[in-house]
Amino acid sequence: MTGTCQRRGAVNNMLASFITKLNKKLLLRQFLLMTAGSIIYATAIACFIDPNKLMAGGVTGVSIIINHLVSWAKTGTVMIVLNIPLFAAGFWKFGKGFLFNTVYATVLASLSIDFISAWFADHLPLTDDPLLASLIGGALSAVGLGLVFHAGGTTGGTDIIIKLIRLRYRHLKTSSVFLIVDSVIIAVSAIVFGNIELALYSTVVLVVSSRVLDFVLYGPNGAKLVYIISDKPDEIAYRLLRELDVGVTFLEGEGAYTKKAKKVLMCAARKQVFPKIRATVTEVDDMAFMIVSSAQEIFGEGFKNYKSMDF
Repeated sequence: MTGTCQRRGAVNNMLASFITKLNKKLLLRQFLLMTAGSIIYATAIACFIDPNKLMAGGVTGVSIIINHLVSWAKTGTVMIVLNIPLFAAGFWKFGKGFLFNTVYATVLASLSIDFISAWFADHLPLTDDPLLASLIGGALSAVGLGLVFHAGGTTGGTDIIIKLIRLRYRHLKTSSVFLIVDSVIIAVSAIVFGNIELALYSTVVLVVSSRVLDFVLYGPNGAKLVYIISDKPDEIAYRLLRELDVGVTFLEGEGAYTKKAKKVLMCAARKQVFPKIRATVTEVDDMAFMIVSSAQEIFGEGFKNYKSMDF
């Protein structure tokens, strides 16, 4: 009996040690993602967006406007100040873990913006072409934000506001809400700077960042939903499962004219896999009837995780 208890104790200790190591690895990955994302975001702002008087939207956009109106007010420093009340709201709704991640990412991004702007001032902006700055700045800022979001944090500002909004309206996409909020900031910048052209280029920043952020957070949306009606449903299903590793569901159907029961195959696959599905189906039954449509979002094994809805 004593030996059994000792063995159980040893197994429990090993399991606890494994879980501790796993948690440490996950925390390290989270930390690295937030660090990389914050620095990438800061690079986009300091090297492309801010020096070209373009807008990034949200608190960052407001900070850029203040920086250009009051030269001694550094963009990164203003970001920290404006985020303080939002940190309080985030702590109230999401707890200490979220607050730590958000404060870390926000402070690191803000300080990095000021550091890059000061130490590389002679080389900034990296390009004077507003269109190029809009494209690269928008894409880089979205990649940075996406990495921070994946790590469970935000860079403060409207990121926190949007997470609060999505607690109630979970069907809204993060990038869509960003686009709406940031459009207001662009309109304000056009009035403040009195430059419609810069405001239009800032719109390019927002559109590019919205599309790239969608890709980073949700992955490519190129999925196909396929319905297959054939006299050889079992053979087609077998080959799709075995050769292409594509999940297949049988639906019960009935011919309206013949009144015969039929198995209808339904499968979802990534866009790049669809040509192989089509080829396999035609090899088995070149008279098969196929209905193909684009699927905007697919959740489940092999596609998006339901946790991605938290972004």
